[in-house]
Amino acid sequence: RMGKRRCVPPLEPKLAAGCCGVKKPKLSGSGTHSHGNQTTTASGSSSGPLQNHQHTDGNNGRENVSDLTLGPGNSPITRMNPTSGALSPLTRPNGTANSTKNLVVTAEMCCYCFDVLYCHLYGFPQPRLPRFTNDPYPLFVTWKTGRDKRLRGCIGTFSAMNLHSGLREYTLTSALKDSRFPPLTREELPKLFCSVSLLTNFEDASDYLDWEVGIHGIRIEFINEKGVKRTATYLPEVAKEQDWDQIQTIDSLLRKGGFKAPITNDFRKTIKLTRYRSEKVTISYAEYMASRQHCFQNGTLHAPPLYNHYS
Repeated sequence: RMGKRRCVPPLEPKLAAGCCGVKKPKLSGSGTHSHGNQTTTASGSSSGPLQNHQHTDGNNGRENVSDLTLGPGNSPITRMNPTSGALSPLTRPNGTANSTKNLVVTAEMCCYCFDVLYCHLYGFPQPRLPRFTNDPYPLFVTWKTGRDKRLRGCIGTFSAMNLHSGLREYTLTSALKDSRFPPLTREELPKLFCSVSLLTNFEDASDYLDWEVGIHGIRIEFINEKGVKRTATYLPEVAKEQDWDQIQTIDSLLRKGGFKAPITNDFRKTIKLTRYRSEKVTISYAEYMASRQHCFQNGTLHAPPLYNHYS
C-alpha cells in the first residue's frame, strides 16, 4: 500500500512551502468553504484564515508559512534544564509511535536561531557557526508568542539547505519578512517560542488517501480551474490538531492552494500527493536564556552569544 520512497525532496531547488493555517477553520468536506485570498507577493502573504501556497519563479524561493504545529497545551519534545542549561535527549518526532529515536533536530538549533535573531535585533555581528551538523535538510523556522503560542512568523523551504546557513537565513526571514505580521522587535523576545522542523522521508503516494493523519506531512500538486499547476502542504501535526480526516485535509489544502471550484471525488483522484515526515523541536526564550546564562550578566547580553558559547 505504501508509496515509493524518495531519498531527496521531490521539489525544485530553492522553493518554499506554506504548511498550514493561522486559525482553525470549519470544514465540511463539501468543497464550498473558502480560505484566504490568492497571493503573488514574494513572501506569499494572505489576508484569509489559511495561507495560500504558491510556487512561482518570481518569489525568490520563499513563501509564508503559518504553523499550527503547537497548541496551548502542547509541550516541546526537547526540554532544557533551567538550572544547568543542559539539553535532554529527544524521545520522538511529533506524530510517531517510537519511544526512542536518534533525531537530527536538536534544541541547540533553536538556540542558534535565537542567537541569530538576538544579534540582529541588538546590532551585534552575527554569531559564529554552531557545532551541530551542517548536513542539508528541508527546514522550517517558526516563531510563536505568549501563553497561547500565537503564530508570529513562519517561513520554510522544501529545498535541502545546509543547516548552518539555512537556519540563519530562515530565522531572519520568518522573524522579519512574514508579510502577515510586522517584524519582530526586541520587546517581544521574552515571550517568544522558536520551533525548528526538519523534513525527511519523502515518498510518492499511490493516491490522495495513501497517507496517515498525524504521521505524515503531505504536499499536493494539482491543476486548478484555470489550468495552472498549484501546490500546497501541511506539516504532519496539522490535520491531527485540527481534528480533520483525510478528505477534510485534502479539501483544505486545495482551498489553500487557490482552488475555487467545487471539489468532487473525481477531482481529488487527479491530485499528485507526496508524503513526508518531520522532526521538530521547540524551546522558549526562557529556556534559551538558561542555556546561554554564562553569556549574560544581570539579564543583559554583553557579547553576541555564540562568540563565547563556541569559542
